[in-house]
Amino acid sequence: GKELSNPFASQVVTEPKAPIFLKISVSLHLSSRSHHRPEENQIAENLLEISQQHPAGMAARRAASSILSRRLLTRPSPSPASASPAGKSDLLGAGEVLPSKLRGNTEQNYTTSRLPNLQVVLVAGALLRFSTAPAAAAAPTEEPIQPAVEVKHTQLLINGNFVDAASGKTFPTLDPRTGEVIARVAEGDSEDIDRAVAAARRAFDEGPWPRMTAYERCRVLLRFADLVEEHAEEIAALETWDNGKTLAQSAGAEVPMVARCMRYYAGWADKIHGLVVPTDGGHHAQVLHEPVGVAGQIIPWNFPLLMFAWKVGPALACGNTVVLKTAEQTPLSALYVARLLHEAGLPDGVLNVVSGFGPTAGAALCSHMGVDKLAFTGSTGTGQIVLELAARSNLKPVTLELGGKSPFIVMDDADVDQAVDLAHHAVFFNQGQCCCAGSRTFVHERVYDEFVEKSRARAVKRVVGDPFRNGVEQGPQIDGDQFDKILRYVRSGVDSGATLVAGGDRVGNRGFYIQPTVFADAKDDMKIAKDEIFGPVQTILKFSGVEEVVRRANATHYGLAAGVFTRSLDAANTLSRALRAGTVWVNCYDVFDATIPFGGYKMSGVGREKGIYALRNYLQTKAVVTPLKNPAWL
Repeated sequence: GKELSNPFASQVVTEPKAPIFLKISVSLHLSSRSHHRPEENQIAENLLEISQQHPAGMAARRAASSILSRRLLTRPSPSPASASPAGKSDLLGAGEVLPSKLRGNTEQNYTTSRLPNLQVVLVAGALLRFSTAPAAAAAPTEEPIQPAVEVKHTQLLINGNFVDAASGKTFPTLDPRTGEVIARVAEGDSEDIDRAVAAARRAFDEGPWPRMTAYERCRVLLRFADLVEEHAEEIAALETWDNGKTLAQSAGAEVPMVARCMRYYAGWADKIHGLVVPTDGGHHAQVLHEPVGVAGQIIPWNFPLLMFAWKVGPALACGNTVVLKTAEQTPLSALYVARLLHEAGLPDGVLNVVSGFGPTAGAALCSHMGVDKLAFTGSTGTGQIVLELAARSNLKPVTLELGGKSPFIVMDDADVDQAVDLAHHAVFFNQGQCCCAGSRTFVHERVYDEFVEKSRARAVKRVVGDPFRNGVEQGPQIDGDQFDKILRYVRSGVDSGATLVAGGDRVGNRGFYIQPTVFADAKDDMKIAKDEIFGPVQTILKFSGVEEVVRRANATHYGLAAGVFTRSLDAANTLSRALRAGTVWVNCYDVFDATIPFGGYKMSGVGREKGIYALRNYLQTKAVVTPLKNPAWL
């Protein structure tokens, strides 16, 4: 197919005799003060005319006749308080994906009328939707780029060897760009967890790792960081292929951050020391910090490489052994870098990696009596299950880094252009699949309308497509389940009365791509303003004062992160102290330096990762007291 060079002029376009599918994408600026305009009727009439000419006419006729009814049903008339000001515009909301596949062999003429902002696009595809997204934001029609990396490791890593699952089962890991299988990976279950824990226990109780000098452990971790940099291109390509994040992000940020994190904890290995404390009598008292033993770790699918480093780095630096369960959606990068750790000199059994599913491998690890410590990153609901299983088994301590619904607060003194860019990054980074995404954007009423319009413009310019292509800002969501969940939330936002100003639909008809979506006029009790969507959906809320926004920002059971954008030092200080969140970024966002602790208040987690605070997760504190005979001093 092809895009009409000038779809706004009266013209006739003749298509060649070939099988074609018809997709009509309509982008029409409509005044929010009126939901019934002559232009809307004209659009429907034009599409009905096309439907009569084209063999795929019945589906086109259904789509055309639904334009007005769908808009009226899904976009209630705004109240006077929420109506856009004069001169502002609202966008036609996204429609449903039509399942029909329309085929035909024909030579037809298509006529377009002189309607502002009407776009008719003929492409190889289906009559998919009516959408706010411009044609430039559509997913690329080219075939996905084949990654320049070989999948070398798909087995479990137990006691230094790659082995099949005890059951012999495997499961597919999918390319989110297409939904096609990348590789089949060994599916670990409780028997494999038993094997991995036994190997880790032997390595801790009998092996050299905790008995090495701290400096020797430091050197192993430093060599590993060097190997990560040496294999950076392969690691980044594998991460992007399995996860869908852009190659620019994987290669330019995350792989370097893995190496930096491991070097940071390598530096701590020989600086963990105890204390000698005075007593009230003739006793010598030492406080020792010892490794906890076997640490069970469960990492998520949104940042598999980084979470590997955040958890494995401090655990190994403290002298522990590890059984790590990968997310079933993204097992490949952890297996690859685990092999590099052994190449760096890690003894067998110190790090064991089991791929599998939560109800089997994950539950077995959490319940295992041979595991001394658990660390989990994932959803709040799953974190509650992890905590319960740990308590019901051997009461092992648990570190949890869980979900969030983070506020991003824009004060009235902010540079709006800069605030829009930062707020956009805060929510759309990593396809919106970020536990600390600033997805509740609170904007002061004095700059609200300007902010909404500029946020809309920024969202529709965001480049969505194959994450291996240069210039792409947003890749696909992780899988079909997450894709469907996000679109359900989008529909909920429309149904609850929020104004959909950008996006709201899938991109293309292959893979799990979703348009960057922006809602305005949202209320605090809407699902899109309360729930963790974990996708590219920005919800913009209006506030009028500091006390109000603090109260509303804190009115959530989450407390992972928050953002503040202001020129006022007083406002920054007031808000950063009042917000109940583990991290508050002021005039910045998503700064994840290895030295900065990360974790949440309330139901966003227990404990902290990164920085010196993560070492506490993997150390026991022991007091050793001995009597003194005739001490020269006390």
